[in-house]
Amino acid sequence: MANVMDMLQSQLTPELLGYLSKSIGGEDREKTAVAANGVFSVLLNALSRNAADPQGREGLLGALDRDHDGSILDDAVGLLSGMKAPQNSNMLNAAGMLKHILGGKQTNVVQNISKVSGLDAMDVGQLLLKLSPLVMGVLGKEKKSSGLDASGLFDLLQGSAKQQVQQNPQASIFEKMLDRDGDGSIMDDVASIGLKTLGNLFRR
Repeated sequence: MANVMDMLQSQLTPELLGYLSKSIGGEDREKTAVAANGVFSVLLNALSRNAADPQGREGLLGALDRDHDGSILDDAVGLLSGMKAPQNSNMLNAAGMLKHILGGKQTNVVQNISKVSGLDAMDVGQLLLKLSPLVMGVLGKEKKSSGLDASGLFDLLQGSAKQQVQQNPQASIFEKMLDRDGDGSIMDDVASIGLKTLGNLFRR
């Protein structure tokens, strides 16, 4: 079965990583990469949870059909930087996407990815806004190319989320971010795993 996390990581090219790093003030690329992969991981888990509900599943399918055909992947840097205008402006409506995907957990997710990556919370917030359209684009492209219905989309998301933790058990720390309320912190988990291990978590 296809793995959404692998698809997302394949989009994190040196060109895109360089743009992301520059867009948040020239931050260290290693920290940017850890934060970006943390964003991918949290959004994958959140989408998998949302799709577990039939209504959420149909809502996601409708959003992909309307606004996310995968064309953002043709020139991600151009579209995310504003140098190229999208044919459908909704494909870049990150705030709307995050409201549906994360609900009220967005601030908590940002704070915890900040602690894991070492980036400022404001910078992580910017990465979250820039990368969420990419996540939806990857899903839209896979849905289109594989002809996925709502059930197939859920299977893809759930299977990818499970496979991620099987491959890297420490990745469960990003799923835990969705279980914390308000100002809940995962720093005890970070301390037990070790920052170096987390930094290396997604390296190929």
